[in-house]
Amino acid sequence: MKKIFFLWAMLLIGSAAIAQSTIRGVVRSKDGETLVGANVVLTGTGRGSTTDLNGYFEVKNVPSGKYNLRVSYMGYESYLQEVESPLAGLMEISLNPSSILSEEFIVYATRASERTPTTFKTVSREEIAKLNLGQDIPVLLNFTPSVVTHSDAGAGVGYTGLRIRGSDQTRINVTINGIPLNDAESHGVFWVNKPDFATSVENIQIQRGVGTSTNGAATFGASMNIQTDKHQEEAFGEVDNSFGSFNTWRHMVKVGTGLLNNRWAFDARLSQITSDGYIDRAFSDLRSYFLSGGYYGEKHVVKVNMFSGKEQTYQAWEGVPEALLKTNRTFNAYTYDNQTDNYQQDHYQLLYTGNWNANWKANAGLHYTYGRGFFEQFREDDRLSRYGLDPIVIGNSVITRTDIIRRRWLDNDFYGAVFSLNYISDDSRWNVIMGGGANRYDGDHFGEIIWMGTAGPTQIRDRYYDNNAVKDDLNLYTKATYEVSKGLFLFGDLQFRGINYRFNGINDDRRDIEGFYTFRFFNPKLGISYENESGQTWYASYAVANREPVRNDFTDSQRGQAPKPENLQNIEAGVRTQEGNWNYNFNFFYMRYRDQLVLTGQLNDVGAYIRENVPNSFRAGIEMDASYRLSPKWTLAGNLTLSRNKIDEFTEYLDDYSTDDFRQETIVHTNTDIAFSPNVVAAAVIDFRPFPGFEVNLLSKYVGRQFLDNTQNEARSLNPFMTQDLRFNYALRPRFVKNLEFTLLVNNIFNQLYEPNGYTFSYFVANEANTGRELVTENFFYPQAGTNFLAGLKLKF
Repeated sequence: MKKIFFLWAMLLIGSAAIAQSTIRGVVRSKDGETLVGANVVLTGTGRGSTTDLNGYFEVKNVPSGKYNLRVSYMGYESYLQEVESPLAGLMEISLNPSSILSEEFIVYATRASERTPTTFKTVSREEIAKLNLGQDIPVLLNFTPSVVTHSDAGAGVGYTGLRIRGSDQTRINVTINGIPLNDAESHGVFWVNKPDFATSVENIQIQRGVGTSTNGAATFGASMNIQTDKHQEEAFGEVDNSFGSFNTWRHMVKVGTGLLNNRWAFDARLSQITSDGYIDRAFSDLRSYFLSGGYYGEKHVVKVNMFSGKEQTYQAWEGVPEALLKTNRTFNAYTYDNQTDNYQQDHYQLLYTGNWNANWKANAGLHYTYGRGFFEQFREDDRLSRYGLDPIVIGNSVITRTDIIRRRWLDNDFYGAVFSLNYISDDSRWNVIMGGGANRYDGDHFGEIIWMGTAGPTQIRDRYYDNNAVKDDLNLYTKATYEVSKGLFLFGDLQFRGINYRFNGINDDRRDIEGFYTFRFFNPKLGISYENESGQTWYASYAVANREPVRNDFTDSQRGQAPKPENLQNIEAGVRTQEGNWNYNFNFFYMRYRDQLVLTGQLNDVGAYIRENVPNSFRAGIEMDASYRLSPKWTLAGNLTLSRNKIDEFTEYLDDYSTDDFRQETIVHTNTDIAFSPNVVAAAVIDFRPFPGFEVNLLSKYVGRQFLDNTQNEARSLNPFMTQDLRFNYALRPRFVKNLEFTLLVNNIFNQLYEPNGYTFSYFVANEANTGRELVTENFFYPQAGTNFLAGLKLKF
């Protein structure tokens, strides 16, 4: 009986195996365009697939029988067909454009298209998701052209930043759905305030150089235009958990209703990320949410986004002294247990886009951002005079110094509106966009003493400084593309930007500050592009950008000596194509700066270091970005930037403590490299897919030498470095979920010791024999972690 039962079981298994087959097909648009990443599901079975780079899909191990096959792709109507397994031949599936207005138009006005004569890279949701295990957006963009990233805590969580073509975050314009993100006063973007935001991003377009007109801070090196999640047609749920080195954890849950009554959709995300950091005590505790809902009609879309991030991080701002790099790379000078940064930022967006008729479309957005928080510091033996306090007299003792714990606060509101109108002529030769925005920033800056080693005449909520700033920013632009003849396009972009900026009160150095500044900028852009029959697009453009100084340039400047605004003239020329297995971009850039603001070491009247305008400086180089599909299993991709970044002439100021009378010595430098501007930046990615659902990526990054200041002194520089990361991803579709995905990311697999960021200062002191003086240079670095890993498990329902 046992033998008969065993034989019967084997026959059943064999017959089941024989009865299972594979359903194959290709998905294209109605116009014949290959649709990559389309979702293919046999409803009710848990089996499915996604289309590859050629639009092909395979649903394997399908038992005999009849099924409903559903194909969905963003911007297209869902396709439903009954199929019977086994299925002979290849299914040819064509999707019709959706009758619902596309959400792409929300960001259309501030984006470049294939016909725009400027240099850009669009990073898709799929590319972002490959590396997204909780690290910040700058780290996820590390392998895009001309990008150098860094992390204070050394592991990509917490305070992170990036530079593009050597320009730091204060010179990179960032918008979310066309709404400005840069801080109005510092021009910075603090990604730590938006933890796990990448999970709610549909795509990011990076325009290098001046690019096209946008809203908010001036584009002075690059711009980043972020579009948040689109609605999905079907209800979904997603749970994503990851963990890794330095006790890093990420927990995320995301749900959506899909389209209700074919018109309404609502989505929500909740995230938490914690990490101890690579640097000692540099922990992060980050929480965020994202809510979105709206009406999606044939002619109009109205959408509301609400998202918030709350962070607490232990400060790792001071860096590691050069002398400790070999013996204690994780050194943190701060030891007070609550030396933390605490901040929350809430964003509210009301977005509208409408298709008025065959010629006109419109887009508008109202926004409000509320930010508040503080950083707390322990100050050992600090001067009471720094806080406007008189000496403390106890008996016969006069105390002028004591230990102090202070908090420095920022409480601000940012609100306004943006809009655009798009006109396309009947013959499609004219494409005109008129747009702009009006925004106001209202920020309070104040400081409190919350504890003193020796109590003085101050209460816990007394403010030792308190000031307010209000900044109004208005911009209007008109962009036009005209098709002169088949494939030949002329482009023009004219922008007016007006700024009123006023501040008053007591600054953190106890100075009375009061100022009112007005700027009026005109930023023209002209270009030409040509699309030939082989699919190549050749382009060239000339663009101008003007930029106002940041807050500290005004508040720290010598009285009566306000800094000048900066001016940039940018030439871009290149070629790009997407043909067969090839995808490449090759371009040249020249960026000429007038009155660029740089640190020179000069002091103001109270001893604070200030930035000065240097008359002439430039960046010039070539950028190459390409990918090639060798076979269905192998894809190679990479980018390379070669550049020269020079300041014609500037004066360095060095403090001289070698005598009793403090003074500053000046040194004139000519033809030196601009700080933090490597001459070589490169990245390479090898993508191997040995079998369906499994992917292996080797990611390499090289960054050349970066100088910490503008003297081109190698003793004040960051060494070149090269890192390699290894990523494994396996996705499958079991019956109980739509998708089950495992990811393992091993960063810095060869344990490279490197520092992508730092700072320096130098001064003269008397030598040991007191017969002269010697120059002392102090370098501080932000080391990044050696070999470390992140592993994740993602479930989609």
